Parts: sequence; C-alpha cells; structure tokens
Amino acid sequence: MHIFSEIGPMNAYLKRERSNLSTVGLVPTMGALHAGHVSLLQASKRENAITICSIYVNPTQFNDPADLEKYPRTLETDIQMLREAECNVVFCPDNSTMYSAVSQLKFDFGALDKILEGEFRPGHYSGVALVVSKLFNMVQPDRAYFGQKDFQQFRVISRLVEELKFDLSLVCAPIVREADGLAMSSRNMRLNAAERKRAVILYQNLKQTRDRLLQGDPFPQLRKTVASQCDQNNVKLEYLALADRETLTLLDDVADPSRAILLIAAQVGDVRLIDNLYLTENRN
Repeated sequence: MHIFSEIGPMNAYLKRERSNLSTVGLVPTMGALHAGHVSLLQASKRENAITICSIYVNPTQFNDPADLEKYPRTLETDIQMLREAECNVVFCPDNSTMYSAVSQLKFDFGALDKILEGEFRPGHYSGVALVVSKLFNMVQPDRAYFGQKDFQQFRVISRLVEELKFDLSLVCAPIVREADGLAMSSRNMRLNAAERKRAVILYQNLKQTRDRLLQGDPFPQLRKTVASQCDQNNVKLEYLALADRETLTLLDDVADPSRAILLIAAQVGDVRLIDNLYLTENRN
C-alpha cells in the first residue's frame, strides 16, 4: 500500500498506473474508519484496478469549531485497517496541502443545501463541495464512492459533478449498520455506553414510521409521535423528514413509495447523528 501526503508524488504514481489503462476509484473519508468505509473500499476494488482512500478532516465543512476539535482522529488505526482491506493508495494531506490560503470560494446549491442538514449546519455543504472538488481535481478518479448515510451529501455532490462536468461516475453504497441497527458512523465512538444504547432509537423510529406510512398513516402525525418518543428517551430530535429520493423535495405524504426516503437527525448527548431509510428498497 502506498501512502502519500503530498499531491505531486501521488499524481506521479497515478500517472504511471494510468499508462497501463488502470481505472481509479476514490473513497473520500475524514478518517476514524469503520466497516461502512470498508464496504466502500470493497465496492471500489471490485470495479477498479486502483483504489485510493483519502483521509482528511476538512475544516471548511464544520460550522461549529467545537465539533471540528472533537472529531475523532485515528490515523494510525485507519492505515492499519486500510492495509488489511488491501487498499492500494492512501492520501492523507495536511491543511497546508489542501488550503494554501484561506479559501474565499463559496458554493450555493439553491434549495438543495438549505434544508435538512443545510438548515442546521449552514455552510456545511459549501465546505463539502469545496474539498470534494479539490480531491476530484487532484486524483481525477474514474469513480467516486460515498455512503447512503450521508444521502443529502450524495445529492449535493451529484449536482456538483453535473454542474462542473467532472468526468467520473458516482456510486452511492448502502448503509452498514451495527447489530442493533444503528448506522455506522465515525461519531459513534464519541457516545458513552448510555448514549450508545439510546442512539438506536433513530433507526427504530425510521422503521416504525416507514411501516406506518406504507399502511397509509399521515406523515405529520407520525412526525409528532417520533418527536415525543425521542423526548421520552432524552434524545433531541432536530428533524424527521419525508423527501423525494431524486430531488430531495420535502413531502407531506407519499405519492410514490419507490421514490421516497425518510431522513432523521438528532442529538444524543453532545453527539449529533443522522440516518435515513428508503420506503420500498433496502428494507433492513
């Protein structure tokens, strides 16, 4: 496995590999890797000759400095996990490599980045789009792999690729869950034992809401029920939303279950978690 912290040596390596007509898959991460990230690596390895995993905690996508400071950083463990997963390349730049100066560039995706995560984390998706654009330009992958857990992020990046005409394909991989259903996330390691036990209510509420929606129950009432259940379990619900999977337009009822997705965000202790569930696919 090759490890690079600078752009030039990494690009020289990739140029040599591309001379053999090798395809390149990129898995962008912020580290603190888990089985969900490994599933992205496995998908890339199936479809590309070279798989590169980037590890970089991007400061421009954090609107809360305390959240940036607390974000778990486990580079040594991450690299060992990537060796075991037989990743080909690791790119772990520092801030000076990614941002030679304070960036003034801002992205605006219209309504797409103002709702849900965009409402609670203003500026978040501008920072995501900025760092992903940099990675796409540096690596020039044939395919890039993202997890469904960050579904709104995937839609934002899809718009980015479409608008800027990046010559690559995007892959959205299914959520990988713990045995009790909690979506795997780097933030989970910040939960204490009691919080970890309470956190599973996000997935439980998604499943219950999905099932009752498919039975015809009205979504506004279901949302009130979820808010009450979260409150009773000392979990602070930020949103439970029903949306169109293709456009992320928010919905009040289900016209076509095959196009609908439920999305949830909540604070468990001081840790903010998100999750989502398709209404008629991946019914796990």
